[in-house]
Amino acid sequence: MYNFFFIEIPEHLPFLLKGALVTIELSVISMVLGTFLGFFLAIGRLSPRRLVRLPLDAFIEIVRDTPLIVQLLLIYFSLPEAGIVLSAFWAGIAGLTLNLAAYLSEVFRASISAVDLGQKAAAVSLGMSPVAVYRRVVIPQAGLASLPTLGGYFIALLKDCSLVSFISVNELLRHATIVISDTFDSMNTYIMVAIIYFVMSFVSARIIRHIEISLTPANRRATISIPLTMDKEGAR
Repeated sequence: MYNFFFIEIPEHLPFLLKGALVTIELSVISMVLGTFLGFFLAIGRLSPRRLVRLPLDAFIEIVRDTPLIVQLLLIYFSLPEAGIVLSAFWAGIAGLTLNLAAYLSEVFRASISAVDLGQKAAAVSLGMSPVAVYRRVVIPQAGLASLPTLGGYFIALLKDCSLVSFISVNELLRHATIVISDTFDSMNTYIMVAIIYFVMSFVSARIIRHIEISLTPANRRATISIPLTMDKEGAR
């Protein structure tokens, strides 16, 4: 126990944290890209045109019904045969983004469908274009409704990033394997890795929860009313 806390952690933790930084980069980039792609996939799947909807449905079913690790291996090892060569990092980004987008498309599709049709009709009656209706009425409500689920997927994504070690991305788990190959101490190394993953997930969950609370309508109204009250008191 003494060796673990006073020798092994000071010696190996900085190296593992470098891998954790790569994990965070992978997660943030993939989450941003996957969110945008998932939203547009959801819009396409709500289209009344079968030529638009059916290919997207097929893509989502294929992605959701195959393991992420297989998708990563196909992107990294098979795409070069078709002339598309990606570095390990960006192959990991591509695989994580496509996989995440397939799942988020269902989240956004359900959230968009849950927006009251009466609000959409009212916005159209006020002269809003379809784009303005989505931008000012549908997206804010659907985004707020889907925020808790998006947070859960981001935390899951942090842990799924460990799979990109199979295509030689130097993230946290791959750094751990390097430490183990040098020290032959798998138990203590994996304990440190588990602690780092827990801290990243815990902090992410708290940040997401804070964002969720701050964006609720009641808190937004309270935030807006404070300066108005102060202005009235100042005017007196």
